[in-house]
Formats: sequence, C-alpha cells, structure tokens
Amino acid sequence: MKEHVKTPPAEEPRPDGILGLAESFWAAKALMSAAELRLFTVLAQDGPLDGETLRRRLGLHERSARDFFDALVALGMLERENGHYANTRETDLYLDEKKPTYVGGFIEMLSARLYPAFATLTEALQTGKPQSPEAKGGNADFFAELYSNPEQLRLFLRSMTGVSLAAARGIARLFPWKDYETFYDVGAAQGGLPVEVALAHPHLTGGGFDLPQVQPIFEEYVASFGLQDRLRFVPGNFFTDPLPRADVLVMGHILHDWNLDEKRMLLRKAYEALPSGGAIIVCDRIIDDERRRHANGLLLSLVMLIETPGGFDYTGAECREWMKEAGFRESRVVPLDVRESMVVGIK
Repeated sequence: MKEHVKTPPAEEPRPDGILGLAESFWAAKALMSAAELRLFTVLAQDGPLDGETLRRRLGLHERSARDFFDALVALGMLERENGHYANTRETDLYLDEKKPTYVGGFIEMLSARLYPAFATLTEALQTGKPQSPEAKGGNADFFAELYSNPEQLRLFLRSMTGVSLAAARGIARLFPWKDYETFYDVGAAQGGLPVEVALAHPHLTGGGFDLPQVQPIFEEYVASFGLQDRLRFVPGNFFTDPLPRADVLVMGHILHDWNLDEKRMLLRKAYEALPSGGAIIVCDRIIDDERRRHANGLLLSLVMLIETPGGFDYTGAECREWMKEAGFRESRVVPLDVRESMVVGIK
C-alpha cells in the first residue's frame, strides 16, 4: 500500500519587515538627536570617552544616557571598547562639524523641519497641498521665508553643501570637463559644487548663480579654498533673470522643487544660455524609469508634496524628454552614487 507523504504547511510570512519599516523613525530620530547634541563632534575632538564623562559633556540625564549611547553602537553610529565610546570612521568623517565633509547640518534640518512636517503626510496626500509651517501660516513660498532669515539661510546652505558633497565630487569626476572651459552652478547655495569642480579641474573658471542674499556666504566659502580668483558669484533669480552664459550649466537639487511647467521653463532658459555644444547637468535623486527600486527618490517626492506647492521628483526618462522638448540634441543618465544621478543634455 502506497504511503502518502504529507506536504509540510508553508511557513506563514512574518510581520518583521513591516514593523521594522514602521519603527524606522526611532533610529532616525536617535541619530538626529545625536547630531543636535554635537555628540560626534565631542568624540572627534576628545574621544574616546567613558559613558559618564560623555553624558556630562552633553548635559544628558543619567536615566537613559547609557541606552542612548548603546543604541547608537547597535545602529553602527558609534564604537564601544572597554566602556569607552568613539566615532566610527564614517561618523568621524561626516558628523564632526569641524570637518569640511560635515553633513550634520542637513540632519539638523531634517530634525527641526522635515521630521515634524512629515507627520502631516496623510493630510497632504488627501488635499494635495503643502503642509509646511509657511504654508500653514498662509505663505506657501518656503524659499521666500527661508531667504528672509539670515541665520536659517546660513544653516540651510551649509546643510545643502554637506548633503551634496558626494554628488558634487561624482560630477567633478564623471563629467568630461576637459572639453569645456567655463561653468556656472544655477542655485549654487554655499558653493560646494563649484569648489569641488574647480579643485579637480584647474583650467576651469566660473562660479555660482543664486539670490543676492547668498552672495556673502558663497564668497566666504569659496575664499576658504583660495578659489576667489576663479569662481565668482552672479546674483539673480532664475525665474525672472537670464541665466549666466557658460559652456556648462549645472542645476543640482533644483528641478525637483518646481512644478512641470516650471521645470520645462528652467530647461528652456538653460538651453538659451548655452553655446552650441554646451551642456546642462541636472542632478537630483533620479527615480528609476520603472519606478520600482529607488524608494529614496520616491519618498523625496513626497517631501516635495509637503514642502512645495507643485514640486515633485522624476525619472531619468522624464527628464530626458523635457530636455528634448527644450531643444537639446542628446542626453544621458549617469549614476553618481546609490542616491544621486545626473542627467546630461548637449545642445
């Protein structure tokens, strides 16, 4: 008689991935708090430190300091040996505010602005309207509010430098700058990209184009690298003023702030400002064309929903199509790192 073999029941899926994603803001906020407390800067200057010394240096209550430090160890943000805490290689490089590679300003902005703002995502999805503090106060123009406050503007521009450095170095390395002589960064902020490109390619001259309030911050940053003879600031508004003429124009983290008509208009203005053979470089967290893999770019588009009246992130194919409409004869998408890509258009 043939024996029947029972098939074991399929194991039920576990909710671990769902819950882990839902709880991921715990880890994010722990890192934000550490950056706000200057924990990594303290350890970079004076570490390693034992837990009690570190607690007192940061002014923390004794109840939860140990859990806080050890959570950062478990998250890979700190190292601990013989009861003493120290930065990892990454946190020492990127979260010590004394170093030019500091990205903590961006993390502080996330904590102060986007962390509470993202709690309004459900309402934003239901209404399609921005939920930023400015929008709630009747002013949907985030940038006008930001640029009117010198202290906030300086913090914002510094944070943009920190978060853009890796992409700027990728652009400096992967674009064929030897074929060009002049360039301008449109929406240059503190000047992180022009500085990286100029340092890597001594034959280039150019600079940055941004609102007049940015000029002293840009010039201070450029002068700190001794590049003031090669990089200059051009004040202007890219909606109302012509763009500076150069062989190459760069728009880094610019297009995603604006609606479709505004995106197309900016690309047309770039085309008009470039010579034949000139290039436009658009850098953003470009979404993959199938819209399946690049969750970071898709989530950033939801940030644009909360922060701006019409901004959104986009795929490489979409950007290439807009460039074609503007008149560019060819274009290509070039990955810079796991988060950023550039779309290059040639006139």
